[in-house]
Amino acid sequence: MGEEKRRVYVPKEEKKHETVINCVEEEVGPRTIGYLRVSTEDQDLEKNKSDILDYANNKGFVPVQWVEEKISGYKTSWQDRKIKGVIDELGKDDRIIVPELSRLGRSMLEIMEILSVAKRKDISIYDVKNGWELNGNLQSSMLAMCFSIASEVERDLISKRTTEALRIRKAMGVKLGRPKGPGKSKLDEHREEIIALLKNGTTKAFIARRYKTTVPNLFNWLRKNDLNIKAE
Repeated sequence: MGEEKRRVYVPKEEKKHETVINCVEEEVGPRTIGYLRVSTEDQDLEKNKSDILDYANNKGFVPVQWVEEKISGYKTSWQDRKIKGVIDELGKDDRIIVPELSRLGRSMLEIMEILSVAKRKDISIYDVKNGWELNGNLQSSMLAMCFSIASEVERDLISKRTTEALRIRKAMGVKLGRPKGPGKSKLDEHREEIIALLKNGTTKAFIARRYKTTVPNLFNWLRKNDLNIKAE
């Protein structure tokens, strides 16, 4: 019998969250995706492409399949970009190579979320610029810990900035939150902080833990207050 082949279905029309990877039929084995994202037309994809290709050749991660896009990370969340389709398509032992981790997401929080999803699927991520290998080894564990700490610090800074802004507004006589009365929730007094965190891409699970409530209760509170906040 001949060698086993793996077929990859390529849809005729690309739909939301679908990423067409240039592959019709290939031998079974780890796939290597070179992911390239720039936020403006002035940034050069070709240089990043060359750097990724050199890195992949040195590591023996060939052939490389390319996923490219020019879009501002500050205007869309990672779930609305091609990286979501890449993560969905890949599996155990597959690889993603990026010029640097900042190309994955618009904030440390978003990057941590992408890395977390990739880790659960046993997808390795390689950062060419810094030489980082997030593939389950000791270096990967140490980097993940550092990123986690940095992510926590970023959340705290957001909360502190929001709290300080609220304090100033209160000192100026601005009425904050919902008026007292029936149906008052303990989340009401943290309304502005929660909005700021959601806009920054913080997960609802983290917000629920931070304000000592459950995720379902947070969802109910958001719905009752007509707060459909999207990450900016």
